Amino acid sequence: MKILVVVDMQNDFIDGALGTKEAEAIVENVAKKIKGYDGTVIYTRDTHKPEYLSTQEGKNLPVEHCIENSEGWKISDKLPVDKDAKIINKPTFGSKELGLYLEELSKKETIDEIELIGLCTDICVISNALLIKAFLPEVPVFVDPACCAGVTPQSHDNALLAMKMCQIGLR
Repeated sequence: MKILVVVDMQNDFIDGALGTKEAEAIVENVAKKIKGYDGTVIYTRDTHKPEYLSTQEGKNLPVEHCIENSEGWKISDKLPVDKDAKIINKPTFGSKELGLYLEELSKKETIDEIELIGLCTDICVISNALLIKAFLPEVPVFVDPACCAGVTPQSHDNALLAMKMCQIGLR
């Protein structure tokens, strides 16, 4: 079984509160990857409450974003999301729920590989890639740089190098 994890491809990270031209530039690549993927697709969705600015993350990044049920919180409608798709809401960068879900899934079925794509390479993609590696150390984990964007091009490149050093393959 192959799994594609689409990380936080939400409006606020693409062209909303924290959007970038680099994020906008990968949307088409991400859509193509999802449409042509021969395996299971799982989505993560950064999810904050209205009191976000009073949280530790909100104090360090004082930009309201991905407030649950807002337009910015929604996964981009430019991406194909099956109505029965597994979507994991996560309150922080890495998702413990994703790790636990994949661990349970691996007990029922052999996971041959996991690939991550999405936003932001240097925050949520790297956090989830390393988290998955911790939960499933023997499953090959990959990231597709053409389907990821960082906060800046330099931080994107730095994250890719860090993941490569942690035995996460680049496609």
